[in-house]
Amino acid sequence: MDHLLELLQQNSKLSLSELSKLLGLPIPEIQQKIADYEKNGVILAYQAVVDPEKLDVDAVTAYIEVRITPERGGGFDRLAQRIARFDEVKSCWLMSGGYDLAVIVEGENLRQIAHFVSEKLSTVEGVIATATRFRLKTYKQNGVLLSEPPPVERLPVTP
Repeated sequence: MDHLLELLQQNSKLSLSELSKLLGLPIPEIQQKIADYEKNGVILAYQAVVDPEKLDVDAVTAYIEVRITPERGGGFDRLAQRIARFDEVKSCWLMSGGYDLAVIVEGENLRQIAHFVSEKLSTVEGVIATATRFRLKTYKQNGVLLSEPPPVERLPVTP
């Protein structure tokens, strides 16, 4: 991967002059590369990594494993894209293993997630089964540690 993209993924707020120093490239070249990445759909959005523990919000995040029947002529793609279009869905990935899709869903409470699974997701033609798990605590997100571990205090050594 291009080092510029790696730096932007780590911190998209780096200034052009900071990127220029880190990459050893002139600012106009960096501006052009970024513009090209945005135009070609390589860079789709810029987002902040937020620590949910520090927000006064009772939102619920669910990780849903979904088994689906692939469509003739479309495989998993059409069905996965249909599921990904739901407003509640924050991420959707095709997976290997015992299930086909991993779907990350956010809601205001457990009832809202349950409603999404029972009334929307499970009613999509081709969905065979779901298994829902809930996020309890986040330690690291998008490569960012959300809280530093407390310092380890050693007991004094006595002879």
